[in-house]
Amino acid sequence: MTTEASAARSGEPGGAAGRGEDRVVAPPDLEHARRVAVDAAGAAGRLITEGTRAALVVNPKGDDGDVVTDLDLVSERLLVDRVLSAFPGHAVISEEAGALGEAGSEWTWVIDPLDGTNNVAIGLPLYAVGLALCRGGRPELGVVHEPVTGRTWSAVRSRGAVGPAGPLTAPPYRPGRSGPVLAWIQGYGVRRGDPVATALKAALDLRARRVLRLWAPLLAWVMLARGDIDGIVGHRTGVVDLPGGLLIAQEAGAVVSGFDGAPFDRVPLDGSVCDFVAGRAGLQEELLEEVRAVPGITS
Repeated sequence: MTTEASAARSGEPGGAAGRGEDRVVAPPDLEHARRVAVDAAGAAGRLITEGTRAALVVNPKGDDGDVVTDLDLVSERLLVDRVLSAFPGHAVISEEAGALGEAGSEWTWVIDPLDGTNNVAIGLPLYAVGLALCRGGRPELGVVHEPVTGRTWSAVRSRGAVGPAGPLTAPPYRPGRSGPVLAWIQGYGVRRGDPVATALKAALDLRARRVLRLWAPLLAWVMLARGDIDGIVGHRTGVVDLPGGLLIAQEAGAVVSGFDGAPFDRVPLDGSVCDFVAGRAGLQEELLEEVRAVPGITS
């Protein structure tokens, strides 16, 4: 790790994060960045897998039911060090550590070191590692790694999405009498009994054959990209577990829009929450209409 990257990682005043200065950074080679991210995600996944064989240290995070484990922290440390060593001029937004790296950079890595921490905490083997490289909030590279199976999916904008078996293409949706299979994602800030969330979930339960609540959004995006599920509805979601999976699904052919119907291809890097509807071709517009018909939904 370079001296500058080390200072940025630790938050020392001499590091890039402490200076707060803009500097010109050449656009990265996105295929090289993909290789760095894929290797880092795999290494983090192996650390997590090894860690799940021992006793976990689980602590509450905030008052909304979220938790953090020692595995989140060790995975994050590895990922941030790998990214800032390879790209010391980039910014980083990471789940636990927050903003790091070169403040003001147009290139920002968004890192979720362990998506599905609550699942890990209760022994449910459903979790992922995610990285995305964004330019001005627009994902240009996305990587999702599933430690349990050792599988990795990735995408570079306008170059398609790939998985262990090769290119990913989500086939068009073909309506059936039993309805679509959907995934529901909500942010931790959505309180129990929230009237809009309650109405949305009730509407989806009536419309769908099944609504999955995985507690691991990145895996839902991969399932959409593979065509395993038909759509996703996200309500007031956070950003850290969003851009990598979003890009993979879009590059596989999924259509994603905000609740206002506008294309959803940028994520807010300022901590704002997001509402979106994603679906395989042939379903997304219909699904969007159903969501927007729910009382209390605004665009």
